[in-house]
Amino acid sequence: MILAARIGILAFCLTVLPYAFTGMPSSQAQESESVPGMAPPTGLPVPRFVSLRSAEVNVRTGPGTRYPVEWVFVKRDIPVEITAEFDTWRRIRDWEGTEGWVHQSMLSGKRAIMVLGDVRTLRRSAGDSAGGLAKVEPGVAGKLLHCQTNWCEVNVGGYRGWLQKSEFWGVYPAETVE
Repeated sequence: MILAARIGILAFCLTVLPYAFTGMPSSQAQESESVPGMAPPTGLPVPRFVSLRSAEVNVRTGPGTRYPVEWVFVKRDIPVEITAEFDTWRRIRDWEGTEGWVHQSMLSGKRAIMVLGDVRTLRRSAGDSAGGLAKVEPGVAGKLLHCQTNWCEVNVGGYRGWLQKSEFWGVYPAETVE
């Protein structure tokens, strides 16, 4: 109990005290993280999907190198969702719902997908009646090329075809991707 109180005081000091002598009101100091309805530091929308740039990405418990590494992604070009921004750090969420902080240099604006659920049929064109091109296992990542209403063209394992938005993670239901 005492340890938790000390950790809370330490967290408060690390958050507020750096701004105590800058003339910046503490309310502005705490607004650095993106807030719904306000432009985040990059001016890009939050949340948004991006992909991992590197084959080894450290995911930290907080926005900075002083925070411990909680886990490491070991595959590049997989989709993640940016849920907050703080300076050069981005809080991300993966397709399993796990969250953490990564440096912006570890992320790419290229769009990617992660196939979910059952084995999916990659189709030759958008539509349930279109012929199958390949079977895609859950957990397989691919590139998102563009989306129409309920269908997206993707590249998975060198096969270019169409999947329904509901069959993968990496795009919002109402989103169109050019």
